[in-house]
Amino acid sequence: MSGADLLARDAGLLWHPYAPLDAGALYGVLGARGACLDLDNGSGPRTVVDGMASWWSAVHGYGHPELDAAAKAQVDEFSHVMFGGLTHAPAVELAESLTRIAPAGLEHVFLADSGSISVEVALKIALQYQAAVHRPARQRFLALRGGYHGDTSAAMSVCDPVDGLHSAFPGLVAEQVFVPRPPAARLLAPADGDRLESAWEYDDAALAAWEGDLERIAAAEEGTLAGIVVEPVLQGAGGMHFYPPAALRALRRVADRWDLVLIADEIATGFGRTGRLWACDWAGVVPDLMCVGKALTGGYLTLAAVLCHERVARAVAASEHRAVLHGPTFMGNPLACRVAAASLGVLTRPDHDGGAAGWERAVTALHRGLGDALAPARALGSVRDVRVLGGVGVVELDRPVDVPAVTRAAVEAGAWVRPFRNLVYVMPPYVATGEEIARLGAAVVHAVGEVHG
Repeated sequence: MSGADLLARDAGLLWHPYAPLDAGALYGVLGARGACLDLDNGSGPRTVVDGMASWWSAVHGYGHPELDAAAKAQVDEFSHVMFGGLTHAPAVELAESLTRIAPAGLEHVFLADSGSISVEVALKIALQYQAAVHRPARQRFLALRGGYHGDTSAAMSVCDPVDGLHSAFPGLVAEQVFVPRPPAARLLAPADGDRLESAWEYDDAALAAWEGDLERIAAAEEGTLAGIVVEPVLQGAGGMHFYPPAALRALRRVADRWDLVLIADEIATGFGRTGRLWACDWAGVVPDLMCVGKALTGGYLTLAAVLCHERVARAVAASEHRAVLHGPTFMGNPLACRVAAASLGVLTRPDHDGGAAGWERAVTALHRGLGDALAPARALGSVRDVRVLGGVGVVELDRPVDVPAVTRAAVEAGAWVRPFRNLVYVMPPYVATGEEIARLGAAVVHAVGEVHG
């Protein structure tokens, strides 16, 4: 089927994320391999670098032989069985792999359908924990302004209440407690090597003032708070905001002081995207609950997980219900679990020299490559800032992005991007080559310059 046929049949039939029904799609996808997509809008196929990694999930690119083989092998055995009362090797092996690479103490795994659902589950566990330790009045959560944690009801409640995507639903979501977002930070240019150095630049006075606000608000509300929800170091859909790891340590201190459950939303930041396996690792912080998703299956299937600290799990196990009160139909789907286990194997395997893990060398190369490729955007009059963290590159404009125009200009120049607000950002697959990253950066700079000047 041609791209034109796809677009015509799609229009008015399918809703797309945060788009009007009659908006349709911009391109049809005819194929995908490596770090590239084959797109067509009726003018003929065009191969472009995927700057989005399918919304940050396809870290190994498309058509990876080991992930393909894992999916095919599991289909030949069984694609799905219920997880209530049953278990199977893919789920057990995935959970073993996750706890092996997770921060110390996160020893238990709840498998969920998607990132948003993993946040829902984590919020429930935090409430169950507080009830188990005889504090049932603690029903609210402390979250950061500028945060984004998903589109389901409880997840929406801990997103930014004003500038977030969910301010249209005041009667549906619970009212939570919010603190200002931490001040901006920048990871300094890395030295030569396979690992990014932990050298951050930020305003010390601004951070101290933020910590004062955090402690004041938490102290005033501590009797109602069950936990803290945070995207570590990088706020994604809330504005691609990088902040100091020291802020995460401050959140850990506040959580410890009031016995709040610290929930790290690593759905976008986990599996190496920021330059550490977990963004929490930048701060040396171990959360009580950690949500993972997106890259968990390498972008092949929907799957997420909540990793739970032994202390919290023990309290829930000793509580009235003894169980986590959630049970999705497709919990522990064998097909997704087997692909996810294969993906983790590829991700953590040492490189061909037996040195750093493959993701670490790849993401360090992305950091350098994106920094070089996006640097020319600083000369454009419409550009306010250019920043890079690991496999994340951001061009921030001084005005809202003309999304369709910039997208089309980028595709014409060889890259697929999906801007939002005033941001043109990229989070490409880890397998992207140096030449592909250079092409991606050049396409972004060209598109911004052509459309916005």
